[in-house]
Amino acid sequence: MRIDIYTDGACSGNPGKGGYGIVMRVPEKNYQKTFSKGFRKTTNNRMELLAVINALEKLKSPDNDIHVFTDSKYVSDAINQNWIAGWIKRGWKNVKNPDLWKKFIELYNIHKPKMHWIKGHAGHFENELCDKLAVAAAASDNLEIDAYFESLENNSLF
Repeated sequence: MRIDIYTDGACSGNPGKGGYGIVMRVPEKNYQKTFSKGFRKTTNNRMELLAVINALEKLKSPDNDIHVFTDSKYVSDAINQNWIAGWIKRGWKNVKNPDLWKKFIELYNIHKPKMHWIKGHAGHFENELCDKLAVAAAASDNLEIDAYFESLENNSLF
């Protein structure tokens, strides 16, 4: 079964309050579900990547035809331009967000999603909805802690 996943991340300041939005669709069943989450201090790239990770974590079976649509070149090019292979070869040196990339790779290897880049803020309905979800999540009072990011930031002071 085909499942289309649309994702977007947002950040108010970079770093700053951030959030992600996800729209998951099963076209043949005319089914759609949305998800979002906000964080008190993070980056836009972490939110873009975390959106895809959380969407893939929600999948119950690895036997589907998964298509991920993102307006993040950071996320889409990591797969489509094979950046990840180079990062692994160099032992993750100078790679930002290795915690998330390692989790992404684990899920990517299970679900084998096809990654599609779409232009953001170009009137694409699902992408616009993801953006609204991400911005609202970042602005909410119920913000989670991006523990890995905050621990790195705290350690950089010493």
